[in-house]
Amino acid sequence: MPYAHITGWGMSVPESVLTNDDIAKMVDTSDEWIRERTGIRERRIAKEDQFTSTLAVEAAIKALKVANLAPTELDLIIVTSSSPEYIFPATASLVQDQIGATKAGAFDLSAACSGFIYATNMAAQSIRSGSIKNALVIGSETLSRFTNWKDRGTCILFGDGAGAFVLQASEKPGGVLSAVMRSDGSGADSLTLQGGGSRHPATEETVHEGKHFVQMDGKAVFRFATRVMSSATREALERIGMNLEEVDWIIPHQANYRIIETASKYLKVPLDKFIINVDRYGNTSTASIPIAAVEAVEQGKLKSGNKVVFVGFGAGLAWGALVAQWSGPIPAKKNVYPEQYRIFARLRSLLRRVLRFIEGLLSRREL
Repeated sequence: MPYAHITGWGMSVPESVLTNDDIAKMVDTSDEWIRERTGIRERRIAKEDQFTSTLAVEAAIKALKVANLAPTELDLIIVTSSSPEYIFPATASLVQDQIGATKAGAFDLSAACSGFIYATNMAAQSIRSGSIKNALVIGSETLSRFTNWKDRGTCILFGDGAGAFVLQASEKPGGVLSAVMRSDGSGADSLTLQGGGSRHPATEETVHEGKHFVQMDGKAVFRFATRVMSSATREALERIGMNLEEVDWIIPHQANYRIIETASKYLKVPLDKFIINVDRYGNTSTASIPIAAVEAVEQGKLKSGNKVVFVGFGAGLAWGALVAQWSGPIPAKKNVYPEQYRIFARLRSLLRRVLRFIEGLLSRREL
């Protein structure tokens, strides 16, 4: 049975920075108040011409470059997002087209902030089953588009960004070792974005009622998160007979510094064993774990051979944890330049649109 190794990683965040002082000009708050309750100092905000797929593609190309893998070698693309480009088609399909992944299946996975755990596990299971060899998992968000900038309880939290992992099959032991996925729908109303679905399709009334903005019961989410972060971490480790002392790093969903701090106490693990960057990006939902992982590699913290726990939680209520032995790129005979495939991808996409147009004209004549 092949192992599923994490061989590539990449991230993309908008250049535009929104500080706590900037938010204090919009709602009744202050930099001190926000930092004391969340640990957040600033977050990134997408420009008008940046979308969930835009950030996802940039992160994907970087991850493929690290893995030295051509987009045409991908078998599967999973995009997980709390702010997908459309209800349908899948954002993953847009990414597949734009990067030139000509033989990849593509779909979106919706599990809110725990989505990257779910998606990485799904990709790993597909590899370990032998059905695919190469997968791309992306968490990408433009949550600023769904943030009520008049609501002090939520507008201080969220930011935009994307992170991606490449997973590849290998006979060498390591990679994704275990995972836990859990859900409790009885808490669904604790964190919601109600508008735009079949229950509350967009109307003048839903817009007026603010149903197209994120709504959250902060206290309920805090209690839930601190409880499940420790339980999921322990359960994922128990499945492979590993203890916390053997773990080099814990990379949690970056929602709130106080949540991470409390989880550290519950687990009885020093806080310096956690990778934390919530102060600079805020809560980027599905993108927060891969962004933190990428920065940990770039800072020389996360290294090949390290054992790491990824743990996330969010709307659903859903949560999960994944244990992996960090790998690195699989040695290759030649260098691949994934960004060059985007040129051919654009030409291919245009050609296919033209062919569909011609096909439409011919079918009308036959009728």
